[in-house]
Amino acid sequence: METTITTRSPQETIDLGARIGHQLRGGEVIAIVGPLGSGKTHLIKGIAAGAGATDSSIVNSPTFVIINQYAGPFDLYHIDAYRIDSVAEFEMLGFDDLCYPRSVVLIEWADKVEAALKGLDPMRIDLNHADKTRRIVHVRDTPSHIAVP
Repeated sequence: METTITTRSPQETIDLGARIGHQLRGGEVIAIVGPLGSGKTHLIKGIAAGAGATDSSIVNSPTFVIINQYAGPFDLYHIDAYRIDSVAEFEMLGFDDLCYPRSVVLIEWADKVEAALKGLDPMRIDLNHADKTRRIVHVRDTPSHIAVP
């Protein structure tokens, strides 16, 4: 399934993420791609809130620490692959160990590590600038239990 949505503000991007996060069951890997400032972290803030993260206000891009974990009904992992130089480096982080039935793995800059995601059937979300505040959000490979408005 593929869907394209236009959000008109950072809050609308967060709200879209919350609608997605509310439908997660665990076991999902979500690959998030887009240029700097396109709203990847806002989307993840919403996904974390919708998935029931205990404190979604602490969600931030783990650019330097690479992986953040947020408490909630799932083990929610937020990976930022921006500073990852190779798929081998990504795999050395223990990525495979993060993927299990009660986890949700969100990967920013997932296009840098696509080879490591083969066989996992990740949901893919591409964000692009339409203008200063609007974003074009293209969602594909959505699991059947997730309806994207």
